[in-house]
Amino acid sequence: MSTDARGTDLFLEMLAAERAAAPNTLAAYTADLTSCEESLASRGESLLHASATGLADWMADMGRSGQARRTVARRLSCIKQFYLFLLREGLRADNPAAHLDAPRPEASLPHFLSESEVVALIEACAVSPEASEAKRRRGLVARAALELLYASGLRISELLSLPREALAGERQMLVVRGKGGRERLVPLSDSAREVAQALLALDAQKASPYLFPGRDPKRALTRQAFDKILYEVGLQAGLDPARLSPHVLRHSFATHLLAHGADLRALQILLGHADIATTQIYTHVQTERLKQAVESFHPLSSENVRQGEKTA
Repeated sequence: MSTDARGTDLFLEMLAAERAAAPNTLAAYTADLTSCEESLASRGESLLHASATGLADWMADMGRSGQARRTVARRLSCIKQFYLFLLREGLRADNPAAHLDAPRPEASLPHFLSESEVVALIEACAVSPEASEAKRRRGLVARAALELLYASGLRISELLSLPREALAGERQMLVVRGKGGRERLVPLSDSAREVAQALLALDAQKASPYLFPGRDPKRALTRQAFDKILYEVGLQAGLDPARLSPHVLRHSFATHLLAHGADLRALQILLGHADIATTQIYTHVQTERLKQAVESFHPLSSENVRQGEKTA
């Protein structure tokens, strides 16, 4: 094994052991390291012996290739962590990434559905009683998943990994294992619990350890399989499937809660965000509400001025 490969392997092992990084996270870090390694190799350098100039050139290459600033920032974060790890482990005497700056992130607001669109999406899961058993089960899977995602703000990975026992009895709360292995409690609505328990009853003979079993009952439903279900339901609801994703439902959950007066700290806990700065992206809802309040009630707002002119 080359020295470079040993360094990256040790780094990935540390992420898995000390930070409980998920497989998808490790795959993303591997891709980021590979991107940097390939760029350095084209300049006659290696990951272990990279220079600050070589790393700066790699970042410049990403900018010229049109990669999103968010992607560049994420990859730089990975590389900074990598060289800090090498420094700590004595595999390097310096940190060539110490003075690299991440690009300013793009200001983007989360995409979300309106409340009526969410209702239409859930209602589109209904299947005729005369439909085949497979179609009726598919409709039940869709409804249970959508209600849980929207009622609890779960990530899709958290939803699909839910064990059957999560809904045992009359539990009012779900124990969810989120990023980094952190657990949190999220409330379970009556409607979501009822449809999930109906799915459990229908799947009783599968003896799967998961609430949402895949074709192989020993494994959970895959993200790709759920995406197909969501695509079909979106068409049935008359919504553009391009606007739909599990994360859009999570954004809708957060946006609608804030719109109805939820506290930002409570929302942080429900979403499982380690830092409230991550949750603050949803405050655009509160900003819009304030604008509407001023427009509706301030005596000098354009709306009230127009009303005054009509009554004059």
